[in-house]
Amino acid sequence: MQKLLFNPYFLYFVCVLLLAVIIFQQICFFRKLRTIRKDTLKRSKAVRGGQTAEQFVPFMEDFPGNAADAKFLGKPVDFIVFDGLDAKDEVDEILFVEVKTGTSRLSEREKSIRRAIENQKVRYVEYRI
Repeated sequence: MQKLLFNPYFLYFVCVLLLAVIIFQQICFFRKLRTIRKDTLKRSKAVRGGQTAEQFVPFMEDFPGNAADAKFLGKPVDFIVFDGLDAKDEVDEILFVEVKTGTSRLSEREKSIRRAIENQKVRYVEYRI
């Protein structure tokens, strides 16, 4: 048994085996890293595309208000539409508009905003300094 441990061929075999395992792990790591980077780039393009599309949404036919009445916020909601303000200087309705593209869904924050509006927890505050 002791001769086996000090056999140079056995030591070479162990070293080559360890080296092969390390190289295999490095290859797997870099493949995963490449996949993660591709996914990140894909998501980034989707987000930028959505943000760009949001700027043009008020000019689309089926937008739920007049483009002149829409004010872009971006966060936490995309637009607030003061319906009627441009045409007759009187607001008929205030709309909170969240724009989504593709299969994207409302975030938890956006859902909480929708609930607050639906539960009529909205008020007007005049703040003077």
